[in-house]
Amino acid sequence: MANFFELEIVTPQRKPFSGSVSSVSCPGEQGRFQILYNHAPFLSTLAVGMVKVVDAQGLEMHYAVSGGLAQVFHNQMRVLADTAERASDIDVDRAERAKQRAEERLRQRDEGFDEDRLRVALLRAINRLKVARGE
Repeated sequence: MANFFELEIVTPQRKPFSGSVSSVSCPGEQGRFQILYNHAPFLSTLAVGMVKVVDAQGLEMHYAVSGGLAQVFHNQMRVLADTAERASDIDVDRAERAKQRAEERLRQRDEGFDEDRLRVALLRAINRLKVARGE
């Protein structure tokens, strides 16, 4: 008997993943959590971090997400993410430039910039770099 469940990762722009999986590990706001076959119904908010997916063939995939929701019900899971990029699709140079821009703007402390938004941008850039580099 196969112990797989269905996963969809959805963003406002696209659906980066849909298929059968054996496990999913997510960055919840209250800490990381893992979902396996026959998990109880579950709902959680997501933090900026890495979603680790192991598909039905045992292939491991990593996605950089920047918040959202995860819902599990009857062996179906949906990750509704603000953004989700597969590690292999992340433009490391672009993420590095975004990180440097956010760091520089935080150092300057210009009144024209929202410091909270800059900190979130920096966190997202760092996360994309970590996921792309397999850290």
